Amino acid sequence: MIKDPALFRKFEDSFIREEGKLTFEHSMKLFTAMWNEGLRLGILPPKDPLEEIDVDVRIAKVLNSCLKKSFPE
Repeated sequence: MIKDPALFRKFEDSFIREEGKLTFEHSMKLFTAMWNEGLRLGILPPKDPLEEIDVDVRIAKVLNSCLKKSFPE
């Protein structure tokens, strides 16, 4: 969880300026490494994948309604 979004944004901006955007291959290697770290820490995979699914469904409904309202036909 990001505790200081402004600090993270600053880091992200400086990273992109210095390194450029990541290639798909580099992104996949990074994702795989983070997934493996989560496995080693015992955080992944979640014990109950449907835990708190109601929150995800509510967020999806809100986002979908925003998309429909922001593009007039």
